[in-house]
Amino acid sequence: MKNSGKKDFRNHPCFNADAKGKFGRVHLPVAPKCNIKCNFCDRKYDCVNESRPGVTSKILSPEQAGAYMQKVLEKEPRISVAGIAGPGDPFANGPETIGTMRTIRKNHPETLLCVSSNGMGIGPYIEALAEIEVSHVTITVCAVDPEIGKEIYSWVKDGNVVYHGLQGAELLLSRQLAAIKKLKAYNITVKVNCIVIPGINDHHIEDVARTMKELGVDLLNCMAMFPNVNTAFGNIAQPSTEMMEQLRNKAEEYLPQMRHCTRCRADAVGLLDDDRTEEFRSCLTACSSLKPMPAAMRPYVAVATEEGILINQHLGEARTFQIWEQTGDSFRKVEDRPGPAVGGGIKRWHQLAKILGDCRAVLVSGIGTTPSEILEKSGTKPVTAAGFIEEGLRAVYENKRTSLLKGRRTSCADGTCSGSGGGCG
Repeated sequence: MKNSGKKDFRNHPCFNADAKGKFGRVHLPVAPKCNIKCNFCDRKYDCVNESRPGVTSKILSPEQAGAYMQKVLEKEPRISVAGIAGPGDPFANGPETIGTMRTIRKNHPETLLCVSSNGMGIGPYIEALAEIEVSHVTITVCAVDPEIGKEIYSWVKDGNVVYHGLQGAELLLSRQLAAIKKLKAYNITVKVNCIVIPGINDHHIEDVARTMKELGVDLLNCMAMFPNVNTAFGNIAQPSTEMMEQLRNKAEEYLPQMRHCTRCRADAVGLLDDDRTEEFRSCLTACSSLKPMPAAMRPYVAVATEEGILINQHLGEARTFQIWEQTGDSFRKVEDRPGPAVGGGIKRWHQLAKILGDCRAVLVSGIGTTPSEILEKSGTKPVTAAGFIEEGLRAVYENKRTSLLKGRRTSCADGTCSGSGGGCG
């Protein structure tokens, strides 16, 4: 998704200290779920009196985030960066994160895009980040030795499997290292956040800095742990200013240091030294209650297809959906968008409705009654069809009779489903 917006990478206030008094950032809180549990983290979604990572007053959908971004820029034109930093991890909420980034890139091509992740789930999305021109990514790496990492992370989740102890720490580190290598291969600017925890990893910061330098990381941010009472590390005191200065000086022998971090909330907005989060709270709240966009205004159509030519998958069998848009008299594929994990019953269809929230319709070869009703109520019209994708797209976008498209609406549980039924539950 290339665009003509003029972007100056120097205008990112977190990556360039000279920009912090001139340009600002807005964090779009669209990622509530997390895939790891850090022993210092306490995520509170409505804690307006705290300013720290993991905190937001509201959660937005990608569509709501687009509306909020527009209002923020109208009131604070100095915003140069739109970022996603939680309150969970952006890539435990991959479709929402990518959907939000695409919306901002399309509506505000000059804006810098930024995400902050623990690195566990970012790998499969890096190509999409590069295509959308996400220019800055932060990965939090607290240890490059799993023996130390196992003391920091309570658990690590990969899909539906949860890992504890050394096994979890090893998996997380391997994903982080691979992600940083891949991000740099795509020429994305990478900052690493390292949370300094006295008695746990404070003796290990130089090793982290050395390893990150070897990977080509651009900037290192040694952050003092913020003690949260309701966590396993709640009784560990915050590192002193003197300790942090010594550690940063040592780490600076390997990588440039970020010394102006303000440990932003997941809904932070404004300049780093002129934060306006409190001022924009009512705006955030108002946008979080916006109703879904009417179907006719939604730009995309989702397609369940095996090979990208025909509409030939049942809704429940589709692990990913091709997302298409109309461009003049033709159509263009925007992306392959992952669907929700198989299983979970009715919850899965509600998740799919959110994932396809910017789609006016979904073209499938078969669909059951329950998911059809849920999608219909959410504003995404299920269209059962067979044949070429372009025929289905033309019928939807030109408001032709979709009933003329050959398709089947059946319940995968009634014995008449012609699909495998393997993903329909």
